[in-house]
Amino acid sequence: MEYADLSDFLRKRREALQPEDVGMPRGRRRRTPGLRREEVAALASMSADYYSRLEGGRGPQPSVEMLGAIARALRMTLEERDHLFLLAGHGTPPRTTRACHVDPGMLRILDRLHDTPAMLLNRFGEVLAQTPAHVAFAGELTNFEGMERSEIYRWFAHPESRALYAEPELSRHSRLQVSILRTVATIDGRKSYAASIVRALQKLSPEFSAIWDAHEVVPAHSRTKRFRHPVVGDLELYCELIDNRDGQQTLIVFTAEPGSESAEKLRLLSVLGSQAMNSGQGFDRELI
Repeated sequence: MEYADLSDFLRKRREALQPEDVGMPRGRRRRTPGLRREEVAALASMSADYYSRLEGGRGPQPSVEMLGAIARALRMTLEERDHLFLLAGHGTPPRTTRACHVDPGMLRILDRLHDTPAMLLNRFGEVLAQTPAHVAFAGELTNFEGMERSEIYRWFAHPESRALYAEPELSRHSRLQVSILRTVATIDGRKSYAASIVRALQKLSPEFSAIWDAHEVVPAHSRTKRFRHPVVGDLELYCELIDNRDGQQTLIVFTAEPGSESAEKLRLLSVLGSQAMNSGQGFDRELI
């Protein structure tokens, strides 16, 4: 480890960020340039003491998972994250892990949508980040491991994951999920991670196999979707998709028609999400 350089790099990245850059209130008596150490620790879901010792050039070598969480908290670019890993003595992360590094530009958009249900997905349907309102809407979706990180995999392997969707959406969403996975597997090839998800689901789910064998190419997401939430009840929402520059990540934002019953229910969910965040409950984490 390059302790002095690692300490300097973390400090300068922290001081370059303002609270509003990461969706935090500035407060009144702020003298620290940029973020405070404890704020970075909170964003990275680690103790303030651990982060302070690391930035201070003390303590053991951080794990890959810890470094990934810090890179996300400090809104690092992919190049900055690679540099962080090198300073910490881990070497540059393999390219196959980069699909889960959150695009900092997309994350800045997400930070400004804290009161709106929104999530960031990669090409495999893995949720990389959620707003507090989306956690209140759909539950915590960033803490799965292995193939279960993929929403497409969970949709067929664990049908209980469909509980949020109203009946008319189920068949259409199943076909859409298969079509999305087919596109990625075709682009990446037979030995790809996407292809391994296909093979796993063909063994697990007769429904998946039947839709896959139909070889249907489904149009893009429908703009209007219907949900049945366990707390606020039925919702009719607009679904907007924003792709990042290289098309590797997609931001999905859910909104409701102003003045509608669904809009009022979304407002309630945003309050629930904010209460959870203010109480210190974690709602996301870095994926590597």
